[in-house]
Amino acid sequence: MDQRVKPTPHEIRRAREDNPKARERDLAAELGISEAELVAAHCGQGVVRVEPRVNDLLTGLEAVGEVMALTRNESAVHEKIGVYDKVVTGNHNAMVLGENIDLRIFPKVWAHGFAVEKRDGGDIRRSLQFFDASGEAVHKVHLRPASNLYAYQKLVAELESSNQEPIVSVSASASEEEPEVEGQAASIDDLRDRWSRLTDVHQFFGMLKTLKLSRRQAVRMVGQDYAWLLDKDAVAAMFHHVAEGAMPIMCFVGNRGCIQIHSGPIKAVKPMGPWINVLDETFHLHLRNDHIHEVWAVRKPTKDGHVTSLEAYGADGKMIIQFFGKRHEGEGERDDWRFLAENLPRIPSPTAA
Repeated sequence: MDQRVKPTPHEIRRAREDNPKARERDLAAELGISEAELVAAHCGQGVVRVEPRVNDLLTGLEAVGEVMALTRNESAVHEKIGVYDKVVTGNHNAMVLGENIDLRIFPKVWAHGFAVEKRDGGDIRRSLQFFDASGEAVHKVHLRPASNLYAYQKLVAELESSNQEPIVSVSASASEEEPEVEGQAASIDDLRDRWSRLTDVHQFFGMLKTLKLSRRQAVRMVGQDYAWLLDKDAVAAMFHHVAEGAMPIMCFVGNRGCIQIHSGPIKAVKPMGPWINVLDETFHLHLRNDHIHEVWAVRKPTKDGHVTSLEAYGADGKMIIQFFGKRHEGEGERDDWRFLAENLPRIPSPTAA
């Protein structure tokens, strides 16, 4: 954790003026503060603090029309253009199940919110930005030329906080997963038995919780009939195969507060330095390929036959990004996706951590 004395709101604003082109996340890191603190410093100067009332936000966003939804973690940025429709509210879990914007949201993680206006030449760029208790971004909504500005302004007014101080208190960062522990909390036999009896991919997280295992510990332990290690370049290779064959996939990027999903084919795959980029009409993805430490192909039983995912992990053991072949409930896995996942280059698996 950064032990430097934190800059004042005035110093933060000055640093922003001196570095107009710097990304918020990068500038915040340079200043030794969270991104939420950087944004909060501009309250009253293009920024309005809003309450992170997730259910009210989701139900109000549909009227705003076309927007860009952005969810990211340290190594991947997932952007989808569409409408917040088919909203399912809830205090523990909320969902957006629209054709383009598909989200799984954990409202209790959303701690701070801001409506941000930023001048860009002659234009004003508007966004809603939400952060967890440690000041890490969980989700952002960027307006588009086709967005309904009146509906947006009405929503901001409804969510506006009585506290417009240019400071925000943040807590130490929390992990979204059980930390990896030395030794094994569960036996391999117990893990394999429970894994073999899965009937739905959504049961997987509950199984990990019961066994007190992180996701990566489980894939390392379970055995190569269920999980096998792939070459680190497997994700880039998969993207090129999928784009060439117009194969529809599901691409998940998440953090503690939100998981964002793309379902469908991808077309324009553009590597640039350490980044792999997908630059399609309604889907943009920016993935730090150099952050990928391990890639696993993982086979999970379901009532419709087993399904195969590709899962990329960082050096810290957290999952960066996950892929499936596109399928609907009640359907078997696509043959072309399964063939691709099973034929990407493998490497010997490490022993369980």
